[in-house]
Amino acid sequence: MTGIWGILNVTPDSFSDGGRYTDPDVAVAHARMLRAQGATVIDVGGESTRPGAERVPADEEQRRVLPVVEALSADGIPVSIDTLNASTAVAAVHAGARIVNDVSGGLADERMLSAVADTGADVVLGHWRGPSSDMYARAQYARVAREVASELRARIGAAAAAGIAPARLILDPGVGFAKSGEQNWEVLRGLDETVALGHRVLVGTSRKRFLTEALAAASTHEVTERRRDLATAVTSALAARAGAWAVRVHDVAATRDALAIVGAWDGA
Repeated sequence: MTGIWGILNVTPDSFSDGGRYTDPDVAVAHARMLRAQGATVIDVGGESTRPGAERVPADEEQRRVLPVVEALSADGIPVSIDTLNASTAVAAVHAGARIVNDVSGGLADERMLSAVADTGADVVLGHWRGPSSDMYARAQYARVAREVASELRARIGAAAAAGIAPARLILDPGVGFAKSGEQNWEVLRGLDETVALGHRVLVGTSRKRFLTEALAAASTHEVTERRRDLATAVTSALAARAGAWAVRVHDVAATRDALAIVGAWDGA
């Protein structure tokens, strides 16, 4: 069964839910709800990676995330830390996180891979071509799914050189990062290129702009959060069918139901 990662942004400025979970008690309560709905991992982030977002100092990021990571880990809930900073990654693992989710694949902080190697945590290597502030300027590809896989292969090599065993790696093709709307669809259609690299694959489409654009093109009705969550559930189910090991979403319940229906269809 494909795993479901529940997104928990403890940030004031994330594109979808910024400011909702900045209070640690509220954040922990929401994470417990996501877990009860079927989340296999809670992915805690303290720095927005929305388009145009500016970087957050590591000490501020840690102030936001560490109390939440500690509380969830104490509950026995598997936690991933979504960060670009090596120091935050290490601190979060010491607080109980089991996975480091670096959307830059170790490119944003040159210390990341070597620092995480020593922790024993699993590592998500995301496909990335630069910071959120100007990533769309780098969205130039000839064959995007193939180039994403090639660039992820280079990150696999960098992780190996840093001492991270292959069994600890998870790959993320970086939907929404340095990719136009149509390029995101091409990456999803070509997900087998990433799956063929031989590692677990995490796919995150949740509430992203390319879904909103597709929904807006198909209807004159307002593209509400509920509609984006439905679109997320559909793309997550299709990603699972294409070989994704896990999907990363805001609405766990809708995605759980979509995966269950696809599983029933396939006789799983």
